[in-house]
Amino acid sequence: MFTGIVAGIGRITSVEQRDKGLRLTIDAGAVALGDVGLGDSIAVNGVCLTVVARTDRSFDVDVSQETIDCTVGLGGLGDVNLEKALTLADRLGGHLVTGHVDGVGTVIRFEPVGESYLLRIRAPAELAKYIARKGSVTVQGTSLTVNRVEGAEFDINLIPHTLEMTTLQQLAPGAKVNLEVDLVARYVERLLAARE
Repeated sequence: MFTGIVAGIGRITSVEQRDKGLRLTIDAGAVALGDVGLGDSIAVNGVCLTVVARTDRSFDVDVSQETIDCTVGLGGLGDVNLEKALTLADRLGGHLVTGHVDGVGTVIRFEPVGESYLLRIRAPAELAKYIARKGSVTVQGTSLTVNRVEGAEFDINLIPHTLEMTTLQQLAPGAKVNLEVDLVARYVERLLAARE
């Protein structure tokens, strides 16, 4: 379980083809790995992955073909958002995030508005019903608040701190992003369906 509060920007430094997927080596950047053990989970661009090897500065993860097919940003070298899994003593600063990406969205607009940036994303049609104004959504592993929804498109305001601490600063129209909808919304839908 995660919060969507990105701990830092890491970098995929090696991609090794495996029989059924990839092994990635990720330089953790400023994210301390001293408390990370083999088998622990780290969200990489919002994707929950298991640590299979670790040094003081980097860690390895295996990515299945299923995960590669359902997400973006894990198949090549480049910057990634990182967040270690929660402990029961951690603050829940964002919202409850599982690290199970629901779909891939497309950036429609990314432009300055005063000192902030407007980010407009088109979600897959099947996810649109879970995205609500003033609700939470995870974009590339970052917990964000939705400001406007119209159909499958939604707007987010990105403050300078969020841009500085995440890879969202690298977005441009046409970019693909990992999306995870609010966990509570999925359970409410399931409960309502069970009552009918």
